[in-house]
Amino acid sequence: MTSDLLKNTLHWAGTLTLASVATFTFATWALAADEYNVNNGLTLTGNPLGLHGFDAVAMFEGDGPAIGDAVHTSEHDGVDYYFTDAEAKAKFDAAPGEYLPQFGGFCAFGVYVGKKLDGDVRYADIVDGKLYLFVNAAIFEKYLEDKEAVIAGAEDKWPGIRATPIEEL
Repeated sequence: MTSDLLKNTLHWAGTLTLASVATFTFATWALAADEYNVNNGLTLTGNPLGLHGFDAVAMFEGDGPAIGDAVHTSEHDGVDYYFTDAEAKAKFDAAPGEYLPQFGGFCAFGVYVGKKLDGDVRYADIVDGKLYLFVNAAIFEKYLEDKEAVIAGAEDKWPGIRATPIEEL
């Protein structure tokens, strides 16, 4: 009788621990999904992937978009970022805020109009040392008509929508 009680207790304790870990892991991913533009699915570390796997450091070094490699992964705020080499990863690790795209990697023009649209590294601009992404060529052209207004408007709007799920915008 006592051994059955012990087995049941251990079973439920293990189940609750597993459920707690799963809840914590999902809660971290859900937070990242609300505040960062991430790919569907997870990386080998269990985090979502930011910048669609492109190297953020390369964007600042005039190389343009360069696809990163999972061998050179850094985690920041629950999101993984890939880099082309160990040197780029080290630069990011030393100062992630200098390389991360603004507005969690969402389209800056989308944020300006109160939406979280996908940011695409092919349509990017660096202004005052900050990386801004845009959803497509047409939106990027619209942004170029008045960069300052779009950036200022997006900066004003971002705090109010940062943690808002995409489907609620």
